[in-house]
Parts: sequence; C-alpha cells; structure tokens
Amino acid sequence: MRRSSALTLVLAGAALICGLALPASAETIRFGVTAGPHAQIAEALVPVAKAKGLDVKIVEFSDGALIDPATQDGSLDANGFQHTPYLDQQNQDRGLDIVSVARTVLLPMAGYSKKVKSLAELKTGAVISIPNDPSNGGRALKLLEAGGVIKLTPGSTFKATEFDIVDNPKKVKILAMETAQLPRSLDDVDFSVITSHFAISAGLLPSRDAILIESQQSDYFCLIGVQRKRAGEPWVKILAESYRSPEVKAAIEKTFKGNIITAW
Repeated sequence: MRRSSALTLVLAGAALICGLALPASAETIRFGVTAGPHAQIAEALVPVAKAKGLDVKIVEFSDGALIDPATQDGSLDANGFQHTPYLDQQNQDRGLDIVSVARTVLLPMAGYSKKVKSLAELKTGAVISIPNDPSNGGRALKLLEAGGVIKLTPGSTFKATEFDIVDNPKKVKILAMETAQLPRSLDDVDFSVITSHFAISAGLLPSRDAILIESQQSDYFCLIGVQRKRAGEPWVKILAESYRSPEVKAAIEKTFKGNIITAW
C-alpha cells in the first residue's frame, strides 16, 4: 500500500489544531481503492475518520475488477473507486449485491490528442481509441456524440456500442482497448477518450490538456460501495461523512487543482 504522506500529515495536523481528540480505540474497516487518485483521496480521509472513531485501512488494487467481488465476499468492508454504471454492470455480470451509500467525486472523461488541437482538425478516417469495458466504452461514445464527432441512436445509454452509431460524418474508426493502455495509445491514434483516473496518472490534466471534456452534470460521479446487507451499519455513516468532509474537499482541491470535482 502506497501512502500520500503530504495529505496525511496536513489533515492529521488539522485534526490537532481543531482540537479533535482521537479515540483510545477505533473500529477498523478495510477500504478498497484503485492505485492513483482514488488512493490519494482515501489517504486524505484516514485522519478525518480516525478522529470520528473509525480506523480506515486502505487496500490498494492495480485491477479494479477485483474490488467489488472482494467487497461482496467480505475481504473488504467498503470501496471507493467506481461510478454507478460500472457498479450496475458488475452487479449484473457477477451476481453481486453492492450498493452505493454516498456520492463522492467526478473524474471527468476527456478527449486528448498529440496530433490535432481541435475536433475540427480530425481527418476523415481518424482513429479514436476508447475504453473497452462496457460502461466506460458507452460513456466515451456519448462524449464523442456531445462533441459532434458521431451521432448515436436516440435514447442511447451508457451501454451504447459502435452498433448504436447512426451518423459518422468523418468515418472515424473506433478502437476499443484496455483502459490503462489509452494514454500510451496517443502516439499511435489520432484521438483518445480517457477517464481522468488514468489520464492524471499518466500526467494528462483535463483542465490543461483536454480537447473535449465531460460536463460537470455527468451521471458518472463515483461512489462508496458496500454490501447491501451492511449499508445500515454505524461505521458506514462515519465513512461517508469523513469522505464528504470539508477537510477532504480541501485536500482534493489543493492536490488536483480542479481536475477532480467533488459532489459536496
């Protein structure tokens, strides 16, 4: 597990300054996150939760697909890395029963390029890479529609696929690939649609580098997920309040400078 020491020290110091006495003993939970921004945010909530009597142990994964099953089988108590469409797909495909207990942050999906400076510069037959997982693939297609690159079947949801493209004036070619590989694809494609989790980890900032960016009214805000049968346990409320605290909001704004948007 990697630590974001700067965020931890800042928030631990803030707890002391505010006179928050740490409890002698704390309930311990295991909180699953993906490496990168989600792990950094989780580090920021640790001292806030500790002051409220909850000891959050961060478990960091390189493969997010493992997190919901681990939450379902009890290896994790909660997680904080995914948006609702992804969770819905996981529950459906894997027979899980994970529910959202709090809305957290938006890591906006955005489009980047090393070959053009605007969508208008995309040439006929341009190659565009998008995520190959169902929920984020549909999300990318809807972003391309919002940018006027393609048109989808009216009413298309996050489950949209290439078969839903009804108008493609520049005859762009859609290349679906492993999400983590998308930043690397920029050398080989004309345009790539990447979630901020992977973009930021690769040094791409939506506010600085994106040509096309998702609206802040997006349906893809992330969440805290727990087993449905545990959603009413007292620690869940403490975890949600700690995540959605002024201290964590300030840490996110300081660290990510507007490239990650809070829901509170």
